[in-house]
Amino acid sequence: MKKVDQIIRHPLFKMSMEKIRVLEAQRRFCCHDISHSLDVARIAYIRTLEQGMDYSKEVLYGAALLHDIGRWQQYMAGIPHHEASKELAERILEDTDFDDEEKKQILEGIRCHRSLEEAGEDSFAAVLYEADKQSRVCWLCEAYEECYWPEEQKNRSIVR
Repeated sequence: MKKVDQIIRHPLFKMSMEKIRVLEAQRRFCCHDISHSLDVARIAYIRTLEQGMDYSKEVLYGAALLHDIGRWQQYMAGIPHHEASKELAERILEDTDFDDEEKKQILEGIRCHRSLEEAGEDSFAAVLYEADKQSRVCWLCEAYEECYWPEEQKNRSIVR
């Protein structure tokens, strides 16, 4: 997982995660820290194994780690986080050993991870989208009633 380590150690990744941590310090639900990113990565990887999909573990982890790093720009400047995340990810990926096809797959996954319709049901982006949604433990959240997610999108059990 050398390529994933290059992401985790990248100064722009570290700075972005720190900004998100500070800006979400008082947030009561759905934080976007490293634990969330790793949960998304693990769920995406398990899904691909279970469904016999041929997505690289490093590409899945890379996309999951980078999918929300633009959150701080959304909070500070109102830029949609999937757009900001894609832009930051491009800069980070320039300094990694991911090949051009892997970078393209990661960036497309990040760009489309907010909408299953945009992702396309049988796509890499759809795997990222579903893993992102499944990673939430809504039924245990103290802010369940305050959450802006529609009731039908909330996770009410371990399996979505």
